[in-house]
Amino acid sequence: MNKKKLIWQLPFLVVLIVGTVIILKKQPPFRTDEGFIFGTVYKITYQSDKDLKKEIEAELKKVDNSLSPFNPNSIISHINHNEEVVLDTLFTHVFNLAHKISEETDGAFDITVAPLTNAWGFGFKKSIPLDSLTVDSLKQFIGYQKIELQNNEKIIKADERMMLDCSAIAKGFGVDIIAQLFNSKGIKNYMIDIGGEVIVNGKNPKMNAWRIGINKPIDDSLSVNQELQTILEISNVGMATSGNYRNFYYKGGKKYSHTIDPRTGYPVQHSILSSTVIARDCTTADAYATAFMVMGLDNAKAFCAKHPELEAYFICSGENGEYEIFFTEGMKKYIVHANNLK
Repeated sequence: MNKKKLIWQLPFLVVLIVGTVIILKKQPPFRTDEGFIFGTVYKITYQSDKDLKKEIEAELKKVDNSLSPFNPNSIISHINHNEEVVLDTLFTHVFNLAHKISEETDGAFDITVAPLTNAWGFGFKKSIPLDSLTVDSLKQFIGYQKIELQNNEKIIKADERMMLDCSAIAKGFGVDIIAQLFNSKGIKNYMIDIGGEVIVNGKNPKMNAWRIGINKPIDDSLSVNQELQTILEISNVGMATSGNYRNFYYKGGKKYSHTIDPRTGYPVQHSILSSTVIARDCTTADAYATAFMVMGLDNAKAFCAKHPELEAYFICSGENGEYEIFFTEGMKKYIVHANNLK
């Protein structure tokens, strides 16, 4: 009886399998585009019938023309040189969001930090010899409260020597701009990575959730090391990591990292080596990842406790060269593999 039943069901099973294969074959292919933008590399994987690389690069160029201080013709460069310029919606959106996050973090995140990042050798101008007096003199040009976006049309500075640097938020914003492009075209499955700032949506080419690694914070100015500390399985969120293990230098036997505290004027010396944030969009994640590096672990933990819309994963320096790990409660659901968790 069972054999007869199995024989009767076999044709239906064959039809189901063949039908599934046909449906899968009709799905648009996944494509991967790679390139160089904002002084770093990008890698974008998306499911589409059309090759969108030209459109992708056109959108990224718009961001560069608005927010890159390395582009002499960009809007932000004109602002830094106190030249008349028409602001676009890209600049005004990022400026307003940056100002909001500056207020929320008590100035730990501040795009007016440019004179200090330049002076310390991490900006878009040459470094200068620094002592405490020089740092104090530069601090008078720092402060998000000293600059205003008037009617979304014009930047008003308290001092014309103030300069802006959106490097800690622009890559995340570029990621979101490409996500908006894909969403407008009905593309559901994609992963956008610009210099480690990521947004993912839908499924990966194997039709599973996307898996994104967090690198171990090993000093590596050439970005050669790709050893992972943990792997996160995420979808429909933005993720950004800030760290002091790739952009740094040693002077007089002391390590100086690119993360400058706008409030003190000096590179941070906290125990956090790497700060990863998951948020609703990559722009937000990018800014807070930097802010937490400046705030330090205790303040960052307290901030996250008050902002459940943010998830964070911190890798800190511990005893005997080992890492100490802290992550928010909500981050647990994303972790699929981890090393040295304590």
